[in-house]
Amino acid sequence: MYSPQVLDHFEHPRNSGLLDHPDASVQVENPVCGDVLRLSAIIVDGRISGIKFLSQGCVPAIACGSAVSELAKGKTIAQANALTRGELMEMLGELPEASSHAAALAMDALSKLLKSLESTVTSGYA
Repeated sequence: MYSPQVLDHFEHPRNSGLLDHPDASVQVENPVCGDVLRLSAIIVDGRISGIKFLSQGCVPAIACGSAVSELAKGKTIAQANALTRGELMEMLGELPEASSHAAALAMDALSKLLKSLESTVTSGYA
């Protein structure tokens, strides 16, 4: 059974879709279960002003994509880098142990996105 928060993010995902001209875009996959999560973001004045996700997978994978995008939006890269899996889980009200892979996928995607954004900002393109 999923928490009401997981079901809410699944049924009413936040920030889903594609961004036009993102500063960075990444895709991560879980080869074991087949879940795929794509994150893209735009940086304005040093903050993540826009972030979108696309997910293909189970209910928790979609919910985690939605939640991680909400957590990161409006933050600096450093603040987003400080986000923890615990904060993601707190937002979602826990996941069944068998679904913990979805939280790992979301945090891996965020980490990869932030590294890509850092190199974009460092090179002066954002």
